[in-house]
Amino acid sequence: MISQREAERWGLEGFVGNSPTIKKIFAEIRLLQENPTTGVLITGESGTGKELIARAIHFGSVRRAGAFVPVNCAAIPVELVESALFGHMRGAFTGANADRAGYFELAHEGMLFLDEIGDMPLELQGKLLRVQEDSQVWRVGAKEDRAVDVRVLAATNADLQHKIQAGRFRQDLYFLLARFTVTAPPLRERKEGIPLLAQHFLQLFAGEMGREAPELNPETLALLSAHAFPGNVREFKNIIERALIESRGGEIQPHHLHFVAGGQPVAEL
Repeated sequence: MISQREAERWGLEGFVGNSPTIKKIFAEIRLLQENPTTGVLITGESGTGKELIARAIHFGSVRRAGAFVPVNCAAIPVELVESALFGHMRGAFTGANADRAGYFELAHEGMLFLDEIGDMPLELQGKLLRVQEDSQVWRVGAKEDRAVDVRVLAATNADLQHKIQAGRFRQDLYFLLARFTVTAPPLRERKEGIPLLAQHFLQLFAGEMGREAPELNPETLALLSAHAFPGNVREFKNIIERALIESRGGEIQPHHLHFVAGGQPVAEL
């Protein structure tokens, strides 16, 4: 149900089309669904739907009965990353009042999605490498290891090759994670999908508001197609939702659009 909800709100239809880029993504997703142990690195700008691709890979594979555990590596305090990933035993450190399973154990027989992998502390990267090679985790403070069966998919909007050259990312971990790489294209490179995305989000948000989905003024659609969308699908979704609110169910007009500064000029009311 979580996967379905995410797909609805992101707009899975945004990945439907006849462009070579979209066809390539679908072909890669199908291949990775058929190979449930292969490590995958999903690259792309923020807001391009990297997690949606990961969910499609997981829920279309034989591992779909297992958990899908998404983790934002950039959001975990550095001092808690090891405990969060691998778990800890009671008394292992101040505040460890009970045994706790880490994300690897929670994803046993399923998939662990490590978002913003480029922000993982260097000292933890070696332990992540060892876990994937040995399929064993050591909880912080534990005296024995635990077997795990986890498929790891990682995502980043950073240039990992640059980080490797700068000594901030391990090359051996990169090769393990990037056995297969999928690139999520920015919205500006697949503008043929904008009308479909617009219709999808209008129907979704109008349904949530108990309204009928309104029409898009042709000039409005032209403005949407001309915008660079630095925030990609996430920005697009927000623009459509606000436009629907301001239009009060009527036709979406150009003055209902509010673009991010630095892209297209902000429409005036």
